Parts: sequence; C-alpha cells; structure tokens
Amino acid sequence: MTTSRRSFSTTDLALIAAFAALVTACALLPAIDVAGPVPITLQTFGVLLSGAVLGARRGFLAVLLYLVLGAAGLPIFANGSSGMATLTGPTAGYLISFPFAAGLVGLLVSAAGTIAPRRSLVTGAPLIFVAAMIAVALNHAAGIVGLHLRADLSWREAWNVDKLFWLGDTLKAIAVALVAAAVHRAFPGLLRSARPAVGTPAGDTIHA
Repeated sequence: MTTSRRSFSTTDLALIAAFAALVTACALLPAIDVAGPVPITLQTFGVLLSGAVLGARRGFLAVLLYLVLGAAGLPIFANGSSGMATLTGPTAGYLISFPFAAGLVGLLVSAAGTIAPRRSLVTGAPLIFVAAMIAVALNHAAGIVGLHLRADLSWREAWNVDKLFWLGDTLKAIAVALVAAAVHRAFPGLLRSARPAVGTPAGDTIHA
C-alpha cells in the first residue's frame, strides 16, 4: 500500500532551523520591562515572520523547535531564561501559543496567496498585516489566560497588563507584513514549496 505524505527536504529543515534561530535572536535582544511580569521583546516579530514567510507547517515547527530548546535548558527565552519553569510561569500563555500563532498566520497568508497569487508588494502587505493581527489576537488571548492562571491576577488585572503590548505588537505586525511581502515578491515559490504537491515524488512517498 502506498500513502503520499509531505516529507521535509533539506531546504525545509534548514529554513525551520534558521527561523528558530531568528526567534531566539529576537528573544535575546535587550527586553523592556514594564509594569507586570511580561517584558517587551521582539519575540512576537520573529514568531509572526516565521509563519508569514514559511507557511503554517514550517512556521509552526520553527517556533516549536525554539520552545523545545528553551524548555530543554538553553537560555533562549526573554532575559536569558530557560526551562519548564518559564513555560509554566506568568508568561506561559504567550509562549505556549507562539507556535499556534505562527501556524495561524502562515495558514492565512498561504490562503491569501492561493486566492490572489499575483499580489504585489503594495497590495500583499495589507493582507499579511491582517493575518498577523489575527494571530496577535490569539497570542494575547492565550497570554491573558496565562496571566490569570499563573500570575494570580484577576481577568481585569490580566487585561490591564496585556493591553500594554498591543501598540508594540501592532507595529511588529506592520513590520512583518512589509518584510514578508518583500520576501514573497523576491521568492514567489516559497509558500508553494511548503504545500504537498499532487503526485509527490518518490522521496515524499511512504511505502507500507
């Protein structure tokens, strides 16, 4: 029996590793501490860009790899933190939702590319921005839940902490939209290479 599935090429794996490194770099840049337990970092930019450039599957895996490495003890979370304590602390909701946010923006951008594959930089960036903001909303919703459960804040207090990040994340989404649109204009097949093809080659076929 032959089942066609999507396997990952060397290029896919390299991109996943590269964008996991990008998220790491964004997290390790100096953070801005504000009122509350959540620092302002560029992590969200790296997360959103991973999905917007790589697509849902590879973007999800790139960010998941980042979380796995941080949970395993590498000091790659904000402020150089690491381990399961960070993933179960006040920022747990934000961190755990990162792969899903990347996957969501990737899914939406891929869908937009399917509907309007010849979008230019100018018209494509607004579509990517909308996709990024939907993913930001998911990340913030999870973050509020995490603050409520892990920081012992009321829902109102959790929202008051979370709302401080909306302006910054909106600016990051704009930057992601501009960068991703430029990347897809330069490499128009990048998202298509992440999709399973009809009649996959032998390397993508599993015999059972």
